[in-house]
Amino acid sequence: MRIFRISFINQGKVYQLYAESVKQAEVFGFIEIRKLIFGEASTLVIDPSEEKLKNEFSGVSRTLVPMHAIIRVDEVEKRGQCKIMELDANANITPFPNPYLRPDKGSDS
Repeated sequence: MRIFRISFINQGKVYQLYAESVKQAEVFGFIEIRKLIFGEASTLVIDPSEEKLKNEFSGVSRTLVPMHAIIRVDEVEKRGQCKIMELDANANITPFPNPYLRPDKGSDS
């Protein structure tokens, strides 16, 4: 089984997920992530950020992430910890500018 670690920016935070399938979506400009992998429910130590992600993505068969929000996709040997990290103000990670979603200041409409 192939396992991918996907890091992307969502609402000012960095999400790190593990999945079995990552590919370009049919929707232009989006990456499709399928078969998310979370920790076993039988473990004694429960990570609150992983539980939050598990609840957020419960019932989701696939998720589409905008291509410009993707930081990195790695193929890894085994699954690690899914997590949500704060985006540090001093970090070198900056979302790409998106001219398509910016309102035009010179527009009269």
